[in-house]
Amino acid sequence: MVKMRHFDVRQVSYRPAAKSTAGVELLLLEELRRRMRQHPQADTAQRTDFHLLISVETGLLRHMVDFTDYAVGPETWLWVRPGQIQQFRDLRAATGQIVLFQPGFLDPATVAETRVDDPFGRTYWQLSREGAAAVRLALDHLAAEFRPRAPVPEAVRAPILRHLLAVLLLRLVQETSQTGTAILSPAEAFVRFRDAVETGFTRTRNVNDYARTLGYSPRTLTRTTMASAGMGAKEFIDQRVVLEAKRMLVHSNDAVGQVAAQLGFDDASNFVKYFTQRQGVTPAAFRQGIRFGKETCTPPSPRRKDRD
Repeated sequence: MVKMRHFDVRQVSYRPAAKSTAGVELLLLEELRRRMRQHPQADTAQRTDFHLLISVETGLLRHMVDFTDYAVGPETWLWVRPGQIQQFRDLRAATGQIVLFQPGFLDPATVAETRVDDPFGRTYWQLSREGAAAVRLALDHLAAEFRPRAPVPEAVRAPILRHLLAVLLLRLVQETSQTGTAILSPAEAFVRFRDAVETGFTRTRNVNDYARTLGYSPRTLTRTTMASAGMGAKEFIDQRVVLEAKRMLVHSNDAVGQVAAQLGFDDASNFVKYFTQRQGVTPAAFRQGIRFGKETCTPPSPRRKDRD
């Protein structure tokens, strides 16, 4: 008999271990393992309101982000963003650190350069050996200031941590771009379209509606989305709708009809058809498969362009 594993999703808010560390915190994977032993519910899937940067020093860590499994080793990083569903699959064979930080902690220039606020930002980061060493050095500097040998006044410590976190993220972006997977700034038309989809996908899934609102032709939106995201405008909209549907199906116990209504479908059967065509299973089957451990996720190839 196969033992069923129920899949719950917990909403987790940022709660620093100490008031003096509000905004950013570093956590060793060993400490996370200890917490999980003390609090079994920590092993369930989570949806956080803060960022997590996961770095592995030795071994291999398996982690799920938005229903995709990733293998994280010494030359890869994982960036989980607020609102994404994530779950630690196996922590036993890895050592390393996790950097947790709140939206709004970094300065505007760093936010813009590293696309911190981009909900479609890269999740999986592949580095060269030299690049990984450079980024780890930046992490070591941040860790040294986070755990200082002598007390530091908060008025001084907070900006130091902010600057060192900025260095870490800028290094991560720069070193990743040098491996041949450049982090390019999206065209203005795509950014406007992406933001419009993020706020409007529950109201319309029609490319023409977005084109009319933004003042572009549908062909322009399709061309700029293909250049920036590697897919057409319609597929981009559909992927965003399906992702939110997946999150809602596992994050709540709402009936499929209620999920359909919240996503803007006027009929549950239309939603079932829409989801099934794009996912290959019905919403009910997807929910059951995820909640009872039947999901199959494939880790990304290091050579694949990340489209998260």
